[in-house]
Amino acid sequence: MDLSGHTHHISRQFNMELDDIRTHLSEMGGMAQRQVNDAIQALIDADQQKAEQVVQADRTVNSMEVSIDEECLRILARRQPAASDLRLVIAVTKAITDLERIGDEASKIARQAMALNRDGMAPRGYVEVRHIGNHVSKMLQDALDAFARLDIEMALNVVQTDKTVDLEYSTAMREMVTFMIEDPRSITRVLNILWSLRALERIGDHARNLAQYVIYLVNGEDVRHFSEDQPDEDPAR
Repeated sequence: MDLSGHTHHISRQFNMELDDIRTHLSEMGGMAQRQVNDAIQALIDADQQKAEQVVQADRTVNSMEVSIDEECLRILARRQPAASDLRLVIAVTKAITDLERIGDEASKIARQAMALNRDGMAPRGYVEVRHIGNHVSKMLQDALDAFARLDIEMALNVVQTDKTVDLEYSTAMREMVTFMIEDPRSITRVLNILWSLRALERIGDHARNLAQYVIYLVNGEDVRHFSEDQPDEDPAR
């Protein structure tokens, strides 16, 4: 979808400010996605150095959130945007909160990787981490692309994929718990995998939130609490 509807203003400076927050959001999203991918890889490969880098990168993501939030506040105070421009600023302020939390969850996975390196490799669970991790990473990429393109169809696909991730997470949790019951000696190490899977599931939730902001940005409709029990209501309307 054409972004020009958000950029045609008499003030060239206003145009630049709106472009800047979109660009900076994209940069923050890219950083958060690298954190997620590196954290997953650090866990699977037992890569201590990469895990430490993920934790350190979280500071950068936090700083980016503060900086973009300040940009948005300045636009609200100076420009008093309306209609689609106001929705853009609001959507960006919400999106950076989710991206910051994605960074936090990636750091949790990295810390679990470091713990496993100290305590010994987990007896199982890496297949589930890789599988769910691939789904979640794709969700995040698609959500960011949908935000950049204002692509509602892609955003809706992300929302639907989150349901699949939730089901896969529940299945993986049951399998891990069963394994711990069968082999109590593995409890500590398998718990590290469980916390990592939980963090991945939460990343999926945040990616879903990003996708829902796209729908809000384009249609002006908040679908975060849309109920599946209301089939006559179309969230993309």
